Amino acid sequence: MGVFDTNQEGVSALAVSDGIGAVRRIQGRVKWFDPVRGFGFVLSDDGGDDILLHANVLRSFGQSSVADAAIVDLDVQATDRGVQATVVHGIVPPASNHMPGLPDFDDIDPEILRAAPLMPARVKWFDKVKGFGFANTFGDDGDVFVHMEVLRRSGLADLQPGEALAIRVIDGKRGRMATEVHGWESAIK
Repeated sequence: MGVFDTNQEGVSALAVSDGIGAVRRIQGRVKWFDPVRGFGFVLSDDGGDDILLHANVLRSFGQSSVADAAIVDLDVQATDRGVQATVVHGIVPPASNHMPGLPDFDDIDPEILRAAPLMPARVKWFDKVKGFGFANTFGDDGDVFVHMEVLRRSGLADLQPGEALAIRVIDGKRGRMATEVHGWESAIK
């Protein structure tokens, strides 16, 4: 079954046996997603053509972006323009064993990082080129530092100002820091 407990039927079978319009649930890996362009593509675990993932489908799940190589659980539909995602059911961040460490967290027990409570927050600003930004947690005017690597480890690729989040926050070497970031809707499911 894999990461998600779903019925994994191939996208290729969808296009051939069920024709245009049939919806199936699949699991795959994000090939790439560009929030500026508003779309990206997913590769099904069962093979077949690339699956279009539009930003509107991702926003319905509560996220504005998704990290490359993240595992996704999707409903897909064959159309006359190819296979497209229609619903996102789940996202699992990419494996972190290929990602660089975060020096700010080196001296902190991983259990403390995992035990921090999820807090509602809004993105103040985020600059993907600079690799960081800030969010504010509900009821607190203080900024929370959000690093690009924390986003990637959380399965996200970018954040938009005003975006609702659920974040884990600790007091780090440079003040309040996010250790994990989730889209609001996906965190409350």
